Amino acid sequence: MTSDTSNQNVDSDPHTVVNEPRLWIHKGWTARVIKNPDDDGWAVEMIKDGESEPALVGPWTMGRDKKNPKPLDAPAFNTLVKTAAEVLRRHEQQWYAQHHKKLTLATPSGPISITLDIVADEDDPHALLGAQDSDGVKLAEVRVDAGFRLNTASANAWIGNDFSRPG
Repeated sequence: MTSDTSNQNVDSDPHTVVNEPRLWIHKGWTARVIKNPDDDGWAVEMIKDGESEPALVGPWTMGRDKKNPKPLDAPAFNTLVKTAAEVLRRHEQQWYAQHHKKLTLATPSGPISITLDIVADEDDPHALLGAQDSDGVKLAEVRVDAGFRLNTASANAWIGNDFSRPG
């Protein structure tokens, strides 16, 4: 394989290993050294198998001739894999936090947990507003607009309205 191979054209065998100075494919990742579009230097992009966009793009070190990039090697590749995986993990955590909210309210009948789970469907975005008692028993679940704001006031109003679908 050559360094101009796109990630989609790479052999689908998960055990494919390529160790070239500007292209490494291993462990489900592709590291490719590219010209830095922002200056005269070099950059490295990390693409997870099956993805079309890089998870990480960062500057890459010049070689001794101060003209060509330093070749990729095992320690650098392993560090890049770890860093790119961490970037993806943080992105997933942020996405989850934005799409799943939870709060617990004290009520006369005991604590009630209220959840809001946003369904990011392109054709039909919406959210599910749910309530559970302290034993995990579902008290209610209703469909609401994806833009519904869950906060203490909206949760208390929902409970006070016998879990009727908010207007």
